Amino acid sequence: MHCLLIRLLPLLSLWASLVITGCNPQPPPPAEPGAKNNPETTGHQRMVRLLAEYAETARRENRYYGDSLARDYYRQLEQLAASAPLQTRWKLCRLAGVAELRAGNEEKGIRLLEAAYNLLPKVSSRIGLEYAAETIFRLGVGHMRRGETLNCCARFTPESCILPIRGGGIHTDQEGSRQAIKYFARVLELLPPESDISMASRWLLNIAYMTLDGHPGQVPRPYLIPEEVFRSKTAFPRFENVAPRLGLDRFNCSGGVVIDDFNNDGYLDVLSSTWEPGGQIRLFVSAGGQKFEDRTADSGLEGIFGGLNLVQGDYDNDGNLDFLVLRGAWLGDKGRHPNSLIRNLGSLKFEDVTFDAGLGESHYPTQTAGWADYDNDGDLDLYIGNETTKRLASPCQLFRNEGDGTFRDVASEAGIVNSRFTKGVTWGDYDNDDDQDLYVSNLGGENRLYRNNADGTFTDIAPSAGLVKPLKSFPVWTWDYDNDGNLDIFVSSYDGKTQDIARHLLGKPGKYEPAKLYRGDGRGGFTDTTAEAGLNFPMLPMGSNFGDLDGDGYLDFYLGTGDPEYASLMPNLMLLGREGKRFVDVTMAGGFGHLQKGHAVSFADIDRDGDVDVFEQMGGAYIGDRYRDLLFENPGFGNHWIRVRCRGTTSNRSAIGTRIRVEVETGAARRSIYRSVTSGGSFGANPLSQLIGLGKCERITALEIHWPTSGTTQRFGDVRLDTAFSITEGNDELSTAPANDGK
Repeated sequence: MHCLLIRLLPLLSLWASLVITGCNPQPPPPAEPGAKNNPETTGHQRMVRLLAEYAETARRENRYYGDSLARDYYRQLEQLAASAPLQTRWKLCRLAGVAELRAGNEEKGIRLLEAAYNLLPKVSSRIGLEYAAETIFRLGVGHMRRGETLNCCARFTPESCILPIRGGGIHTDQEGSRQAIKYFARVLELLPPESDISMASRWLLNIAYMTLDGHPGQVPRPYLIPEEVFRSKTAFPRFENVAPRLGLDRFNCSGGVVIDDFNNDGYLDVLSSTWEPGGQIRLFVSAGGQKFEDRTADSGLEGIFGGLNLVQGDYDNDGNLDFLVLRGAWLGDKGRHPNSLIRNLGSLKFEDVTFDAGLGESHYPTQTAGWADYDNDGDLDLYIGNETTKRLASPCQLFRNEGDGTFRDVASEAGIVNSRFTKGVTWGDYDNDDDQDLYVSNLGGENRLYRNNADGTFTDIAPSAGLVKPLKSFPVWTWDYDNDGNLDIFVSSYDGKTQDIARHLLGKPGKYEPAKLYRGDGRGGFTDTTAEAGLNFPMLPMGSNFGDLDGDGYLDFYLGTGDPEYASLMPNLMLLGREGKRFVDVTMAGGFGHLQKGHAVSFADIDRDGDVDVFEQMGGAYIGDRYRDLLFENPGFGNHWIRVRCRGTTSNRSAIGTRIRVEVETGAARRSIYRSVTSGGSFGANPLSQLIGLGKCERITALEIHWPTSGTTQRFGDVRLDTAFSITEGNDELSTAPANDGK
């Protein structure tokens, strides 16, 4: 159980040391190693070579993946004179122990932390009570993590690490949790109960007892977190993790996922990445929705490494779905790695065309991007949100599609370079004028809403519209959560720690900035509805996405929570939409409360049974924080549905930005359900085909498709329920056969 060094290296100090605004742009990156006289004949070969070289240097330069820090601390310990102050030895043992845990060397890390612990009687008076308690806390985390490795990883079951822990999640090898309990209890004896370390220790102690099947009965009463904290107030069916059965439970660090149809056979495939240097992108191709085959080896993707996020779109309008790999995030000036534009050649063959397409001239650290046809010329353009830091100015990039397979960066002339620590971007037509606007989430600075002026330029209206917060934001998306036909904006908050989650669940006040839910009026105005929607609590999401989980026509969302620090241990969150008014937490009832780091999320009907399943790419930043990817299978709710795949002709082929309205009738009552064609959130990608839940309606009275480039609306009446349709712009035929867009 992973990630959060509570006192010494909090995440906020990381971005506080990184984020600035107003830097001067940096010069282009230095010449690539080995660039002279290299034998490559294609851009694909050049990329494969570069990525292999980055994988080699990562052990020295990557502060998350590399082991140089651990080796340096250990070397200092070995060279430490016998006469050196005990305080120095304690400090080096503590630092080296934490570094070894991060590197996945748990036994060595625990030994070093035990050495630091054994020195506490002699150094506590000099280092102070809180540092002493923090050392004990870290040792407890190390043992807890070791217990997890020997149980959740080595003896994995679908119930492992899911709150409330029960059944197959109970540990067989109990030594790690028992040792963790001992040290967490010691922290609670030393510090006031409301201190940060005490609150985090109390939380982890209760989780450790759960792994022993000892909660609540065996937990000392002063430290008990009541059972009701781990129950949902709303009844909801449990979803089972079926990823192992389908061969989709890849064991990796944080990364991205796209679930979509890459071979135009009507079934959804799974493309996943891990940000580990040398971590191979994997393509799992569906065989009828019931099993998957790893087709990476013969796809041309071998050697395409890394990637913290992935986004898909048919940029060349050839009917084959392409995708972008994003790299370098969180690494500052060491993250100047090229992104990869991967062209789908058809027949499950892919080629890296980054350099040929003009996307490889400048390398900036990033994890977020979005496809949209901002100039309404019928092809997809690309906005990439980069991370500006103290040592590296990284302007965001707007790549205009030239229509010939190449792109040109026009961000400066468009007025949207941003130059902040960008963590999320999302396109959407918030003012209903048929052009795509852009919201940008900046961690540690004001967010932006760039209004599209329809002349190639944008204006930031976030300050005047009241949309600059939260200042500690991360994932973001546009959606119509209340089904009024106007786009709304959800901006998450990456603020709070394990102790704040514990305080919230115990009904105690915390220190965090909440997320924001902005309801749009379709004319450019927004209202902050966060509190009335029930979202005014700490979340700390990384991966996230939305979809209609129960098929009632209203959108729900899932947040993959955590941060890079080793002791962060908090349940991922599922929020269920209620009639477009508020959201209720069904995390515990539905079996979604996984304690591991959650990254890219995708809502997708994997088995084509008419309801959305939820895929979550798992794992943290450090090698010691790897975990298995998850696929939660929807048990079904008995609601009607319709699946719509749109194909543009005048508009872009992927139909991104196209708007859908479904009018349904139940008795004498009619209502409309609205969707926009997007891949959902900014960290994880849903299919571009839209699965729309219709609740208990009796019939569909109208289906409307509004195409933004042509400005036209197609209307179909008396549409069949529970059916998948393919709709082509300008063609009034409503096809029920799976679309085959190949040449």
